[in-house]
Amino acid sequence: MKVKFLLYSFLLILLGSCSSPKTRVDLVLVNGYIVHLEDGKITNENVYINEGSIYGIGTEEDFPNMEAKEEIDASDKYILPGFWDNHVHFRGGSNLIEDNRKFLNLFLANGITTVRDAGGDLGKEVLQWRDSINKKELLGPTIFTAGPKIDGPDPTWKGSLEVSNKADVLKALDSLTSLKTDFVKLYDSRISSENYLFAIEQASKRGWISSGHMPFSANFKEAVEAGLNASEHLYYVFKGCSNKEAEITQLFSDKTIGFREALNKIIASYDEEEATKTIDLIKKHHTFVVPTLHIMHTLSYLDEEDHQNDPYLKYFSSEFIKTYDRRLNAALGATDKSIKDRKALDSTFRRLNYRLYTSGVSLLAGSDCGASNSYIYPGVSLHKELAVLVSTGLTPLDALKTSAYNGAAFLKK
Repeated sequence: MKVKFLLYSFLLILLGSCSSPKTRVDLVLVNGYIVHLEDGKITNENVYINEGSIYGIGTEEDFPNMEAKEEIDASDKYILPGFWDNHVHFRGGSNLIEDNRKFLNLFLANGITTVRDAGGDLGKEVLQWRDSINKKELLGPTIFTAGPKIDGPDPTWKGSLEVSNKADVLKALDSLTSLKTDFVKLYDSRISSENYLFAIEQASKRGWISSGHMPFSANFKEAVEAGLNASEHLYYVFKGCSNKEAEITQLFSDKTIGFREALNKIIASYDEEEATKTIDLIKKHHTFVVPTLHIMHTLSYLDEEDHQNDPYLKYFSSEFIKTYDRRLNAALGATDKSIKDRKALDSTFRRLNYRLYTSGVSLLAGSDCGASNSYIYPGVSLHKELAVLVSTGLTPLDALKTSAYNGAAFLKK
């Protein structure tokens, strides 16, 4: 009997040791509706989180031995990947550093967990914030930054890397390499067509991802063929839809016409056949387009819409808000024709955006928030951009994809 008792006790111990141990995590979101961006499927599952990262997604049957320190009931709520704002600016000089630092919390408060900084003059601070956030020493969204923009002599934006020749371009790219920025941003205020295209080609050879404003002195199709990975805003795609692009480019390069006159000529020479060629080229080279439609609409209607009591103004200093004056004063002082033309172009860009979407071009949602961009507030403006994209004809799912899903694809993350 003693032997049988010992054997029975041993079996009980053995059976007990075979049961799976509990896996402890920090947090579980219970019974939420998970939105899967890949296919739009919505499932009712739990999200298990440990040390700030998602441990797993599934039902209790999928994770029978999971135990969480904290539980949040997510019933009747929707859970999706954190938003990406694919076009923001940290800038304005040393006096506005603290205002720019406030962006970090405003992004998080609006569910934006990643931002793509498209260049500014606070490169040192942004790189510090990026690295501190990555080390979990600072609360904020993941930052992918271009650092200083590459532009020509006497550039519009302070802090830009000025290039006058090919040697300058190579030196600028070396500088970005040493700074360990995440991509290259090209700007169009003073850079020559030759240096712009050379910068794209050299960035591609170094394995850099590039995006940029297209100078009207350069041919859009040539930039795409040179390897430009993303076109910021729709002006340049629109220029590529003109059947007189080469002629307009030459006139602008010769300084025979300015930006506004060039734009009027582009509008007058828009051609459906040329648009198809341009869009096909964009698709062939997998070039992304960042429409920034919300800022276009906001600036187009500054003469009608009063933003003086916007609730988001309370988050910023009077010095920061003063940077909004230039665009505001320009809008209020514009001629009736200019105001009418601006609003007509806003509608044209919405139609062009739908054409790009239905043609299969990859779009990136970006707000263009930052100092000097009047009433485009960090955080909430990304949601407004997504709403505008839907209003142009995107499905809600495809609009969501232009944020995190396409943002990660563009930066190959």
